[in-house]
Amino acid sequence: MAWLLVVVAGLLETGFAVCLKLSHGFTRLWPTVAFCVFALGSFGLLTLSLKKLDVGPAYAVWTGIGAAGTAIYGMIFLGDLVSTLKIVSISFVIMGVIGLQLSGSAQ
Repeated sequence: MAWLLVVVAGLLETGFAVCLKLSHGFTRLWPTVAFCVFALGSFGLLTLSLKKLDVGPAYAVWTGIGAAGTAIYGMIFLGDLVSTLKIVSISFVIMGVIGLQLSGSAQ
């Protein structure tokens, strides 16, 4: 269950990163509000998961999901550059997240 919280927290991290861009420096109300909701949810779930998990693997998985998710979202919806190197690099991040999850505690 703790790992599920980390995964959801990582997805929420993607949401707050995207909303941060869409807020244009916190000058747009609704993306700023969404940023706050996603950020609080993400940090809250990560905090709960750290009661059961080691901080290193949990934090790495959280940031990896957030980074990969944000990059993928940007390429699909925000017009970010798509390149073979970027896709391969995101794949390595995802493989690292999976490896860390498998090597972490079984809680």
